[in-house]
Amino acid sequence: MPLLVTDYSWTQTETMVYISVPLKGATLSKVDIFSTDEYIKVHYPPYLFEAFLFEPVDEGRSTAKVGNGAAVISLPKKTHKVWEDLMIVTDNKETKKEIRERALLKYQQKLSSESKSKAEQKNAEKKYTLQTMMTLEKEERESIEKMKEMEREKTTAELAAWQLRQKQKLEEEEEARLKLQNQRENQNKGPAVTNKQGKGCSSRGKAKQNPTDKKMGNSKKKQVDLPAPRSAGNIQVRFTPRVFPTALRESRQQEEEEWLQRQAEARRAVNADVEELKDLKEEQRNPAWLKEKGDKCFAAGDYLGAVNAYSLAIRLNRKISALYSNRAACHLKLRNLHKAIEDSSQALDLLSPPVAANAAARARAHVRRGSAFCQLQLYTEGLQDYQAALMINPHNETLQADTQRIRDIIQGTAD
Repeated sequence: MPLLVTDYSWTQTETMVYISVPLKGATLSKVDIFSTDEYIKVHYPPYLFEAFLFEPVDEGRSTAKVGNGAAVISLPKKTHKVWEDLMIVTDNKETKKEIRERALLKYQQKLSSESKSKAEQKNAEKKYTLQTMMTLEKEERESIEKMKEMEREKTTAELAAWQLRQKQKLEEEEEARLKLQNQRENQNKGPAVTNKQGKGCSSRGKAKQNPTDKKMGNSKKKQVDLPAPRSAGNIQVRFTPRVFPTALRESRQQEEEEWLQRQAEARRAVNADVEELKDLKEEQRNPAWLKEKGDKCFAAGDYLGAVNAYSLAIRLNRKISALYSNRAACHLKLRNLHKAIEDSSQALDLLSPPVAANAAARARAHVRRGSAFCQLQLYTEGLQDYQAALMINPHNETLQADTQRIRDIIQGTAD
């Protein structure tokens, strides 16, 4: 049998009731407080406090605080008036049993409602996640279709231009052939034959022409109609030098050339006129030397030293994406998560346009930004970055596992 607590105290106002129950040395983890609009129970073995309240209270606004060796329960009254006593005056066990059962039923209904609400919220979050993923996939498909359409239009335009050039070339050749034929016909006709009086030959003179000559003349005319043979020669075939390993027909030549141009500009864009850097040695004003030093510090675990080296290199040249991406990795190690997101985003801005040469660097920047988002519990944003990295490197098993783990966290199915 539990020991009933009788040394409690209570006070009231017209709107509130305050009950203080001594805990007699019980720890917080062993105190169980149960409250409804008409029943209060504080149980900490072997002690038990029960209160069958004099008037109903507002259960939703009731609070309980445990500390300093006591549990203080605050109960807002439903009716603003002063109570005659804290509890109803009755010794009827059946009445008390009925109040307990009614309170327990209300509590079970409340738990059921909360459980249902949590399930609905979880389903809503899952639905939102699926909708977000479907939207991303739809945008990706639309982007691919748009790229295909642009390639089709480009190919069609190139084919039409080639056909037009071929047509113009044929017309020019035909015009040249006709011109040459006319010149030869004029040469074959020669000057007209005249008699002593200067007059041309009569029609009878023409009639006396040898039939063999007629056949030869016809044969000559037929030969004149044929085009002249083309002169022999060699055609020199040269191939355009390719910086990227992809075939020209499969590459995105314009974007690749833009990327090469941006890389060349980045190598030239050294800001050596910074006032604070004039006292440094010559190698210390070289971004490549500073990047190598930062890489060595990172490998040795000196993340602050690596951040300083990368930061100085960035002050010298703000167009090298690797400096921002590597500094983001250092910030991840130092738990500077917002700075890691900022540096990763800056690196991705510089890694454009997206081509095969910068695919690995873009994947690393996406993973570093996604990791920072996830550590900030922004799992939806982190999932987007991991999916972007997985699109670049779809066969990476580690990326696949990490992406699935983030999905499980969002959907609430993670272990």
